[in-house]
Amino acid sequence: MHRSDFYYDLPPELIAQYPLEARAGSRLMVLEGADGHPRDLLFVDLPGLLRPNDLLVFNNTRVMRARLYGRKMTGGKVEILIERLLGVTEALAQVRASKPPRPGSSIELSGGARLDVLSREGDLFRLGVCETTFPEQMARHGHVPLPPYIRRSDDASDEARYQTLFARYDGAVAAPTAGLHFDEAMLNRLDDLGVRRAEITLHVGAGTFQPVRVDDLDRHEMHAEWLEVDEAVCEQVRQTRRRGGRVIAIGTTAVRSLETAAAGGELQPFRGDSRLFIRPGFRFRVVDALVTNFHLPESTLLMLVAAFAGYERILAAYRHAVAERYRFFSYGDAMFLGSPGGISGSERPG
Repeated sequence: MHRSDFYYDLPPELIAQYPLEARAGSRLMVLEGADGHPRDLLFVDLPGLLRPNDLLVFNNTRVMRARLYGRKMTGGKVEILIERLLGVTEALAQVRASKPPRPGSSIELSGGARLDVLSREGDLFRLGVCETTFPEQMARHGHVPLPPYIRRSDDASDEARYQTLFARYDGAVAAPTAGLHFDEAMLNRLDDLGVRRAEITLHVGAGTFQPVRVDDLDRHEMHAEWLEVDEAVCEQVRQTRRRGGRVIAIGTTAVRSLETAAAGGELQPFRGDSRLFIRPGFRFRVVDALVTNFHLPESTLLMLVAAFAGYERILAAYRHAVAERYRFFSYGDAMFLGSPGGISGSERPG
């Protein structure tokens, strides 16, 4: 398939620029069953789609205040987006400036700290910080790294709302946005229903917003993201299979984590980088259903959900979402996608 196969028209006014007042206040499109027709519900209706003994898998990554501002020694303005910390005094980062900084040059941050440009590694720069640490600079001077399609500066509300309630481990530069819809009341309702919960960690990288630069998807090089699926999660999946429950991923990051850990044919603990590219034709080994937001045209995330729910069904569902004025992307509405077809939860390898 080709990148252009995943294009759809999206009016700019449907891109959500702010979160709704209530986390669980969004709409929920449901796509399940053989007919492929979407149903329009509210996110608060989600418990009605779940069953006792289902297992919801959340991503517990925490978004860092990863955007920093500064100046080159020549005076030019610089915007830095920390992609990954390499200890406390080195980091890989995107650097936006009128001219890319050269290795050996320096950048002065808005708080006065100095960064040394150590090397260039593809689209990223390896930076070192002097007489302080990156966590300290991000805590003092960092900004919430809102996605590029949110056309405003971050404000105080984003500190809480661009973070899930179960965020634990710093490392992401973008939120696992399907999890943003869950509030305490929703989690309590799920507990009362008998729905179980598990947590994986995938530190979402800025590469998630990078466009696919080639039309032939066989030539696309997927960006790497660090993840961990531990033995406790693997055992929870096995127990879910024995109970006849479903494994329901909350977000594409949970899908990518679980399917990476099962890439050898059986779900096993995994810790490290993944470049797994999920697109139509992929065989899902773990995930039975998926809660996700709406994704950018021609993006790898749209390709993932098309692989899960079916290419034609997803493109038709997105056309329906546009016609019904759903809110798109990080602060937008959600979808519930049923079984990827043909394989029930009990038939999947654990």
